[in-house]
Amino acid sequence: MPHTTTWAERLGWPSLGDHRRFVTAIAIDAVGSGVFMPVSVLYFLATTSLGLVEVGAALSLSALLALPVGPLLGGVVDRFGAKVVLLAGNALQGAGFLAYLLTESFTAVVVWTVVVTLGRTAFWGSYGTIVAAISRPGERERWFGFLGALRNVGFALGGLAAGLAITIGTPSAYAAIVVVNAASYAVAFLLLLSVPATASSGHRPEPGSWATVLRDRPYRLLVLGQLCFAMSMMVLNVVLPVYATTVLGLPGWVTGTVFTLNTVLVGLGQGLVVRAMTGARRWRVLLLAHATFAAAYAVMALAGALPVALAVVALLLGSVVYTAGELLGGPVHGALSAEAAPEHLRGRYLSLVQLAWGVAGAVAPVTFAWLLDRGVWPIWAALGAIALAGGLVALRLGRVMPLATDRVSTRSEVLAV
Repeated sequence: MPHTTTWAERLGWPSLGDHRRFVTAIAIDAVGSGVFMPVSVLYFLATTSLGLVEVGAALSLSALLALPVGPLLGGVVDRFGAKVVLLAGNALQGAGFLAYLLTESFTAVVVWTVVVTLGRTAFWGSYGTIVAAISRPGERERWFGFLGALRNVGFALGGLAAGLAITIGTPSAYAAIVVVNAASYAVAFLLLLSVPATASSGHRPEPGSWATVLRDRPYRLLVLGQLCFAMSMMVLNVVLPVYATTVLGLPGWVTGTVFTLNTVLVGLGQGLVVRAMTGARRWRVLLLAHATFAAAYAVMALAGALPVALAVVALLLGSVVYTAGELLGGPVHGALSAEAAPEHLRGRYLSLVQLAWGVAGAVAPVTFAWLLDRGVWPIWAALGAIALAGGLVALRLGRVMPLATDRVSTRSEVLAV
């Protein structure tokens, strides 16, 4: 009997098999995150007496304080497995968001954002290891792309609520966002409890393990590329809401539309894009991703010189181009980071990738807030320079990392037992 292609296969999604609970937990977690991320800065502006730069400084300081935890968690993942770290991350984030309801001072914002950031670090520090464990070589772009798209669908649902909260603009509306986010972490935690634990590496801490990781020069370059990509990925959540509402004075629904548009494109298009780039060299895909980001920034900068109606069109068009960069770079970065790491040290290796995202999370809020406070052009010039740096790193990866010259594949390879 001929095989009937399902709609999921036509979209380029992998077979979920026994991993449905994990995937569901990721989706629910994403809905909560999608609710809060677009309004993270605006929430504290509405519920505290802090100004824009103060809020940005508090968020950046908390991220800096949490940075050293990432590498420590890498060893924990290698020793005990990723599930326990993932559960701890959900619990910390849920507790931190509940505490936000009582947060009013600069110090309180820093303290509870440290708790949330520690939880997010634990989540992402274990996430890549779990995805690498449940997928096979040759299909990892599909898995990382699919889960990224799934998270974006959750972000879209959250983005709709975020746009409503921005439009209402009252402290009560923002408080409702925080409650929904905390509840999403609780539900995801319960689902993850029933997910079978991924095996730990089975290796005792080895002398020189971290030395091995730190001596890997091509991987250090890959981490630098991840840093550039992470800084660009902060634009949607950190820059665009403030840019649209505060700098350009556009109505609140524009931000919600941008997030919804991004999510729909990723949700429906990620698998198709992975299929379309099958056969392309990984480093070339990464180069194209950063070039696409640069084009998006140019369009968004142009919005600052246009009347309101045209500015809305330019911002929406720029968000579409920006999403194309995300669709290209996300799956390849995820797969390449996992495959370039030895299995028994994968937790430590991927903790460096998480460190890059942590640095971006620490630097982006205060830096982008400072640039936004100075008008339209400084922020987009700086982001253009970041995209250029990311492109140069991709070129170099093609010369020094053999896996970066591999072609993107959507066909799983049978693993030897």
